[in-house]
Amino acid sequence: MIWRPTLAFTFAHPAHCIALGFGTGLAPFAPGTAGTLLAFPLYLLLEAWLSPLSFFGVIVVFFGIGVWACERTGRDLGIPDHGAMNWDEVVAMLLVLIFTPEHWAWWGLAFVAFRFFDVVKPPPIRYVDRRVKGGLGVMSDDIVAAFYTLLVLAAVKQILG
Repeated sequence: MIWRPTLAFTFAHPAHCIALGFGTGLAPFAPGTAGTLLAFPLYLLLEAWLSPLSFFGVIVVFFGIGVWACERTGRDLGIPDHGAMNWDEVVAMLLVLIFTPEHWAWWGLAFVAFRFFDVVKPPPIRYVDRRVKGGLGVMSDDIVAAFYTLLVLAAVKQILG
């Protein structure tokens, strides 16, 4: 049985709060999905205030913070890639959203495709997940899943004309 972090653990250190998606990682079912969903309101907030280039820069910073936060939180939990750590999903979905047309149908497709790639982990996602360790590993496999998601979206957009 895997130890589930608590609300107290989440807010005991800033790294925990970030790695656990500001508490969304405490969801009793599918914390990765909860983190992916958190990306949508964050996207709407950031998109309203930032230029696309600045937004991309924020995502790069979020990725770097995530490496630190997930490294620290994984160490404190005793499980390097604990399922409750979902900042990787938040950051990767933000990356997907900045390249996705702003329409609920496109966002739905992006969400489903990203969750598929994040859960199934086709090559090289599985390779990155198994071989890259620590916070960098936690964050990196989701970036590859985001890339696959963007390829699917581009293919669908090409088919639809």
